[in-house]
Amino acid sequence: MEKELQQRAPIYEALERFRRMRIVPFDVPGHKHGRGNPELVELLGEKCVGIDVNSMKPLDNLCHPVSVIKEAEELAADAFGAKHAFLMVGGTTSSVQAMVLSCCKKGDKIILPRNVHRSVINALVLCGAHPVYVNPDVDKELGISLGMKVSQVEQAIRENPDAVAVFVNNPTYYGICSDLKTIVKLAHEQDMKVLVDEAHGTHFYFGENLPISAMAAGADMASVSMHKSGGSLTQSSFLLIGEGVKEGHVRQIINLTQTTSGSYLLLSSLDISRRNLALRGKEAFGKVAALADYAREEINKIGGYYAFSKELVNGSSIFDFDTTKLSIHTLELGLAGIEVYDILRDEYDIQIEFGDIGNILAYLSIGDRKQEVERLVSALAEVKRRYQKDKTGMLTQEYIDPRVVTTPQESFYAEKESLPLSDTVGRVCSEFVMCYPPGIPILAPGEEITKEILDYIIYAKEKGCSMTGPEDAQIEYLNVLK
Repeated sequence: MEKELQQRAPIYEALERFRRMRIVPFDVPGHKHGRGNPELVELLGEKCVGIDVNSMKPLDNLCHPVSVIKEAEELAADAFGAKHAFLMVGGTTSSVQAMVLSCCKKGDKIILPRNVHRSVINALVLCGAHPVYVNPDVDKELGISLGMKVSQVEQAIRENPDAVAVFVNNPTYYGICSDLKTIVKLAHEQDMKVLVDEAHGTHFYFGENLPISAMAAGADMASVSMHKSGGSLTQSSFLLIGEGVKEGHVRQIINLTQTTSGSYLLLSSLDISRRNLALRGKEAFGKVAALADYAREEINKIGGYYAFSKELVNGSSIFDFDTTKLSIHTLELGLAGIEVYDILRDEYDIQIEFGDIGNILAYLSIGDRKQEVERLVSALAEVKRRYQKDKTGMLTQEYIDPRVVTTPQESFYAEKESLPLSDTVGRVCSEFVMCYPPGIPILAPGEEITKEILDYIIYAKEKGCSMTGPEDAQIEYLNVLK
């Protein structure tokens, strides 16, 4: 990475030039620099609304960049150590789907862990590829799914030599990493592409003493959620590609689904945030890691909570751990993670990233300070004092192995009927059910519904998890294959 080059922010610079030109707009958007919508100006400010503009020659075009967006892509590729980087304005969901659609067509096999984000299975619905699931191990005490074991991937490749790609979550929401370098080597020996969902790993490219990044491990494609730990605006993301992938083909795939009216607010935020991390990321993420270590130490002193870290590393299903992740197990208090999540928000004005059945995740990044962490630690101590109870009867497992009956595409588009939850045992689901966040399906199209899965859904609803996916918003009915 060339530091001198990285001082540029071409999209931001072009927008600043545009703003000074005082152009009279006879194009879209219709608010005309905010004049037609004063409430929007009041909410966002004149400067923000004034650069909410459409593609034009001086500002380039996201679908076919030739000037400032192209330069911003080249700078991002340099910063991330990629052959090319695409600026994405549909969130990391669109990056993940572009990866899968770039490699898979109808009937192709793709090897992947089942605890993927819904966007991956959505991509399988679109392209008709067949998932070959590597079911992750589960830490039964923490109730969380782990990384992909090399031996599991090796077996899946051996049994499915015709698979076209291997998909890896790295890191998981909880900070768990697989042996990415070895997985890449195994896949490439069989001419399979390696696609990495790196939504929660932006900082791997800029920090020190962190797990290996996808590009450094030799992966073919990686989706990087810049708006998470990278500091850009929500919905902005990067799609990175390595040497073995054709840039033009990927651009065509992206243009199948991504908007032709890319937001310059999102694009400039990617540009500025990339520059910030390239110039100051090492120092910034060093502070984040130190803050997370401090928080873990203080939370573990409270008792009842377990803020876990590198001590979990076993060289296999937990090959490495992202120490910036503040993942906290809560079940010893007799409280589900989602209950602690709700208490912190409703009674302490603290919004954390998510709570599931047994854990919470407080997302730390470049904008956090020690005083906020101390407030969180203090609130957790008080939650323990006020709400701790007997943990008997608490569910512990976040992940249940699925039984796949048909492909996601076949079941999603098949004839279906809607049945009450209790009548669906043994039937094949044709829609998604998940807690969001993190957006990992409990059920996906094509999977058999079991009593264990229904018990989990009912329990998660009772505890207050935000359930999404089904056609029935109350999740009292499910669509199943006829």
